[in-house]
Amino acid sequence: MTSSPADRDRSDDPFAELGDPVLAVADKRRGLVAVAGAHEYDEVNTVGVFHVTDRARRRLLVHSQHPVNAMAFHPTLRLLAMGSGEYDGGYHFEGELLLLHLETGTALSLIEHHLGRQVLGLEWLNDQDLRVLMAPPDDWKDGQAHEEGHIAVVRRADWTAVEAKSLTGRDLAGPRVPAPRPDQREAARQAVARLTATRTRRHHTSRAHGTG
Repeated sequence: MTSSPADRDRSDDPFAELGDPVLAVADKRRGLVAVAGAHEYDEVNTVGVFHVTDRARRRLLVHSQHPVNAMAFHPTLRLLAMGSGEYDGGYHFEGELLLLHLETGTALSLIEHHLGRQVLGLEWLNDQDLRVLMAPPDDWKDGQAHEEGHIAVVRRADWTAVEAKSLTGRDLAGPRVPAPRPDQREAARQAVARLTATRTRRHHTSRAHGTG
């Protein structure tokens, strides 16, 4: 996991480096949008965090070794939780629960185990509680491992103080539940298309009034 701040776009299209959008979530209160993207035949998966005012301006770019399946902005703190992971093709569901500090660009991988867990869903229940939906650790003699998972609620008094590799198996233990793996690509593409269209309209309006 690597991240870099970006106060200005490196091209006319701030979404260009993301590849194909696969997931998009918004924090309307703070005017932020996070978009996860993937490049075909490339193992690097990218998340961009954008500040949306008169146009989408990229603030942060984060690279993940696994596909990003879930993202959730903290309700009050400047944090973005990101869940990644995939099936390794033979046994394990590997992945990470990542916490991105939006002010500094620091991204922490929180799960202690070296293989992590494939994270499928994230939801902040309040300032202290994060609900995490995960695939099972593996599919050994488990015929429902690809359709079900485990859900846990992780509580921390101050998420800004949470350290890397600090979530143990006990933190992530929870009941077995249905765990659908929806394809969110089309919704993400539409979200990026709307942001791009807004940017284009405002650009042409500015030029028409001589302010571009």
